[in-house]
Amino acid sequence: MVLKYTIKDTDTYQNVKEVLKAYFGISERLLLRLKNTQNILLNSKPTYVSKEVTVGDIIEVLIDFIEDNSNIVPTKMNLSIIYEDDSYLVVNKSPNMAIHPSMLHYDTSLSNGVRYYFDSINLKKKIRPVNRLDKDTSGLVIFAKNEYIQECLVSQMKTKDMKKTYIAICEGIFKEKSGTINLPIARKPGSIIERYIDESGDQAITHYEVLKELNNVSVVKCTLETGRTHQIRVHLSYLGHPILGDTLYGKKKDIISRQLLHAYKLEFIHPISKEYVSYVAPIPEDFKQFIDQV
Repeated sequence: MVLKYTIKDTDTYQNVKEVLKAYFGISERLLLRLKNTQNILLNSKPTYVSKEVTVGDIIEVLIDFIEDNSNIVPTKMNLSIIYEDDSYLVVNKSPNMAIHPSMLHYDTSLSNGVRYYFDSINLKKKIRPVNRLDKDTSGLVIFAKNEYIQECLVSQMKTKDMKKTYIAICEGIFKEKSGTINLPIARKPGSIIERYIDESGDQAITHYEVLKELNNVSVVKCTLETGRTHQIRVHLSYLGHPILGDTLYGKKKDIISRQLLHAYKLEFIHPISKEYVSYVAPIPEDFKQFIDQV
């Protein structure tokens, strides 16, 4: 991947570093790496970042590192790829699958499958999932193909330029058919997993809208303004409408083996083209016994 910019007569950049920091948004960490590998070019020649720039100068950044990804075991999987380009891979994660390897999921996580896929296309890059989903939550996960793209997308999550929409099937019928839940979430004392509503917690904001109601069950669209661990699960449970199948914040249901939460849509600004992009993951099969379509 090559980042490229030509200095315009309206620009106020004084040197190469200002272009790298202000226009491309490159972090100090990545900037140091680029300097050490001489991957910064001015008019097609390696340059130093304090070099002055003038109108017509062309700054290029080569994001082309070969990286060691041997920390993740490659495992062949049938990945459901929604979209792919030189910047990132968007995958529709199956339920009951962890994103990251662990002692319990050493070679069965989604990252293991992506490592195998990267090997198959001869892409020697670290495995960089940008967003997180619980093991039992299905839906969209983005894998950045290099450090720069990861930084750009993580930055958009922090600035709320990345919009995440989920579909949940909840117990009961909501009195208010839409609204905003603005309640802080903290780790529950004595637990490393469970969260709860508490004043000492981090701000958490979830917007919700009931799409359908049937047989004492509600199909709900949730849009996140923040991204706290278990945020949707905790917020909906607090309202008295836990997600169906969520045994941590609701009750065990014999009719379903996991919480019915699906990361349905992701919207953000493409780091390279600067266009607004949107990706959708089809509603999974285990939802369909409760709804025909959303």
